[in-house]
Amino acid sequence: MTNSNKGKVVLVGAGPGDIGLLTLNGKHWLQKADVVLYDHLVNPDMIRFTQKSAEIIYVGKKEGLASMEQEHINHLLISKTSEGKIVVRLKGGDPFVFGRGGEEIQAVQAAGISFIIVPGVTSVTGVAAYAGIPLTHRDYSSTFSVITGSNEKKQGDIHIDWEKIAGRSGTLVFLMGARKLSLIVEKLMSFGKSPKTPIAVVQWGTTARQKTWVGTLDTIVEISAKDKILPPALTIIGEVVNLKPVLEWYEHLPLFGKTVVVTRKGDQAESMIDQLRELGAEPFFFPVIETIAPDDWSPLDNALSNLSQYQGLIFTSVNGVRFFAERLKTIDQDIRELKGLRVFTIGPKTAEAVRDLGIHVDVVPENFVAESLIASIGKENIKGKRFLLPRATVAREILPEQLREMGAILDVAPTYQTVLPDPQVTELSMRLEAGNIDVITFTSSSTVKNFLALTGDKLLPAIRKVKIACIGPVTANTAREAGLNVEILPEQYTVSSLLDAIEAFFQSDS
Repeated sequence: MTNSNKGKVVLVGAGPGDIGLLTLNGKHWLQKADVVLYDHLVNPDMIRFTQKSAEIIYVGKKEGLASMEQEHINHLLISKTSEGKIVVRLKGGDPFVFGRGGEEIQAVQAAGISFIIVPGVTSVTGVAAYAGIPLTHRDYSSTFSVITGSNEKKQGDIHIDWEKIAGRSGTLVFLMGARKLSLIVEKLMSFGKSPKTPIAVVQWGTTARQKTWVGTLDTIVEISAKDKILPPALTIIGEVVNLKPVLEWYEHLPLFGKTVVVTRKGDQAESMIDQLRELGAEPFFFPVIETIAPDDWSPLDNALSNLSQYQGLIFTSVNGVRFFAERLKTIDQDIRELKGLRVFTIGPKTAEAVRDLGIHVDVVPENFVAESLIASIGKENIKGKRFLLPRATVAREILPEQLREMGAILDVAPTYQTVLPDPQVTELSMRLEAGNIDVITFTSSSTVKNFLALTGDKLLPAIRKVKIACIGPVTANTAREAGLNVEILPEQYTVSSLLDAIEAFFQSDS
């Protein structure tokens, strides 16, 4: 029997690390969750799929140390669900493959709580695929066995039947055995496994930190001796390992191994994050801007109620277009009132957003900055003509100042304002101080100022060691004025060109 409230536990497999391996069903439940309990090996970037109101609780175990006992986790699942909440239990890989998912659901079921199981891409298959090692191949292996490397029966040993495991002819996959590599190879060889059996150890598989050591049973310990192999690591043993040089792909992507901080706001970051992942980079999502409605709508409302007085409409950002269109709809104004206005935009993305509303764009300057738009408008006779500029509450004044000097009448209408969000700085701080961040991207002067405000003076020395990539010269000047060394600047001021410039920078550096 289950209780009658609407609460339920949803056990979701998060996959082995790459956020792209989260299933659509898993993302669906994250978006609906009231509470999320997540583990250490879950990519924390997945939390951005949740509602702002969701309660996020870390319950992970790192290097054998649990932040929360299993009994407490079970209690949380039951108590939060009993409040009528949807509780997502987010676990790395697949929760039913050495993930203790079965134990947690047993506790939930015994309490009469409704539950749903969302399987995930297990690290067994996911990490092997990203390493370019097929677990089966008709010429090499028709079976594979998955074994835990952390089940100790006594100090220094693993509770498995070594004789039977060593006698198997297919592929052997050891999970959670990073610290017991020497024991594993010693036991397999002592029970008859050929010392020349190929072996690969893959650390942080499916992420930009992926690293692979390849050898044979009698050489792998020496090969990996200069490095300290730490969890998470997957060990693959068998002839299929010999296919890695032919099938490996992930480690050859142009930005493989690079971690790139994305500071754009959430709804504008997705495309950039997807493109970075396609290039092999690990996007680190750290939004530093949140856009909200202005404190006072009256200037824009007044302008929208008198659109016939304007000869031109100027958009400088996608946000301006979005909030303008939403307000037009809110006050029940007809978009057809824009007919006859010449529309000017800065940048192709802004122009695209305008066209998506079914509005023709008359002018997009060659360079995507205010100065270029001023030059384009200056080619027309604008003296005495009235323009409407819907924009952020705080913005550069060069555009209105220059247009007024040219004789135009300009009404600036605050359409949105940018505020500081509340991102989790702890993870970024750890990565910066450990030297695990390669590039920080800035797409506006506001992202520079907000990023530095959120990270504080303490992290500034670490930030100055990282490559800085800016979308254009105005943003770059702001970064340089803050003492940052801008090394990457695209020729065109678009996100795609910025990513091309990052790729070109590291390709020339290699």
